[in-house]
Amino acid sequence: MTARHALITGGAGFIGSHLADTLLARGFEVSVLDKLTPQVHADAELDAEGWPVYLHPATRRIRGDVLDGALLERSLEGVTHLAHLAASVGVGQSMINIVDYTRNNALGTAVLLETLSRGKHGVERIAVASSMSIYGEGEYLRPSDGALLAPEMRPAEQLARRQWEPVDGEEILVPAPTRESKPLKPTSIYAINKRDHEEMCLVVGRALGIPTLALRLFNVYGSRQALSNPYTGVAAIFISRLLNDQPPLIFEDGGQLRDFVHVKDVAGAFAAALESDTPVWDVVNVGSGHAVSVAGIAETLARLLGKNIAPDILQRFRIGDVRHCTADNAKLAHLLGFTPRHSFEDGMAELIDWVRTAKAPVDRSAATLAQLETTRLLV
Repeated sequence: MTARHALITGGAGFIGSHLADTLLARGFEVSVLDKLTPQVHADAELDAEGWPVYLHPATRRIRGDVLDGALLERSLEGVTHLAHLAASVGVGQSMINIVDYTRNNALGTAVLLETLSRGKHGVERIAVASSMSIYGEGEYLRPSDGALLAPEMRPAEQLARRQWEPVDGEEILVPAPTRESKPLKPTSIYAINKRDHEEMCLVVGRALGIPTLALRLFNVYGSRQALSNPYTGVAAIFISRLLNDQPPLIFEDGGQLRDFVHVKDVAGAFAAALESDTPVWDVVNVGSGHAVSVAGIAETLARLLGKNIAPDILQRFRIGDVRHCTADNAKLAHLLGFTPRHSFEDGMAELIDWVRTAKAPVDRSAATLAQLETTRLLV
């Protein structure tokens, strides 16, 4: 059997490091390329060379940026499988740092693909991290006739009345699992970047004859999340607040539904995509398939952390947010034969176990809210 060597861009991060563990366990040689962004890694426990201590010791480590084409060309030597995870992440921050996000996400992917197009590599398969944010609002049912709808962004006048649920005429719509066929209606710069990111990889992958899958990740959580980064996953942000004896801050009324998928399931889906022999250029949802309210996750985390702290429901809207979006995972099971296995309760317990051994997080929520106010992204 030919030796399999995977390169993971962003491989020292939350998802990338778990994917490295999974691929190593499956017999891959693994290289990680990461620029070790301070916003992500500054508060983590690092080794003498600046790498997070949780990163598997068997990984080949390359410190650098995907914008560096010469470094990418060297990094791809001997690589057979490519997982592209490097990106600036966060809906709210993307609406403020528009140039940085577009440079890192769209241009970084362009440099990677142009490097591949030169042909000095042996890459046989690509898996790229996309995001549920590219959908905008999820899919909904109209109660009167059961029609499946893909509504536009909620209008400003409705949000000003603090009427949070999407409507069609006088009918309040009912959230339904979102399929990959739903029209894409991104509502933030990050979402636009991710849409471009996946489409660029699919177009160039097909042109080069390299099977490529874009994994549309829903709300990923689990150990190794950057707890002090105020722009990453909601679970990490809530934990940071609770550990600092502050209430989680929740936009709207807390009833918005999200699909929280454990990071080990995401790593498993990426591994399945890379190991597949099917010649395919396609997109696939990766979620748990179960809906949880944002208020519900705050309450669960408080209970697991032993904190008698209720969330602060702000009744305000952050530009770029959607009301409901959960995954239809049927295509994931059909195309890759993969089904997420971690339940919400078990996954959250794993996250809490890790939090108890991690460095105490710094709560930066107040500064983040002030920045959103200043830039008129909170209404």
